[in-house]
Amino acid sequence: MAPTSAATSSRRLGFDAAIDYKSEDVKKALRTHCPNGVDVYFDNVGGDILDAVLTQLARNARIIICGAISQYNNTTPVKGPSNYLSLLVNRASMTGMVVFDYAARYGEAAREMAGWMAAGKLKSREDIVEGLETFPDTLLKLFKGENTGKLVLKVAGE
Repeated sequence: MAPTSAATSSRRLGFDAAIDYKSEDVKKALRTHCPNGVDVYFDNVGGDILDAVLTQLARNARIIICGAISQYNNTTPVKGPSNYLSLLVNRASMTGMVVFDYAARYGEAAREMAGWMAAGKLKSREDIVEGLETFPDTLLKLFKGENTGKLVLKVAGE
């Protein structure tokens, strides 16, 4: 899959801005794109990205922690947020969320999201890699940030 520009992706997927954490200063980009601070942040990354967001919180911001992929393969202790005092100063809250807590509502969510997709309100992108023999390299794409959208390993069929 060829890389696309943030502007092209923005038009196609309907977001206002994107930050390439590998080539941009995340704190600076957050100040540019969120001049009034970050109101809501859904975190799946943890580590340095979470710390950068914490420095840019708006008053009464809400942070949802759902994962910390940057920490999963650490050989050193997990790095917690060093800018956590921003929660106090900005009267913000941080809450953990585990998707299995909502298992009873999976059907409802699937129906609602299908409706949003049909209406063009929710867009999806898949990065499909073929062949079971590619599994090790395909899995590593997740940890290297080399995929765009849902990473799917196609093992057989049409």
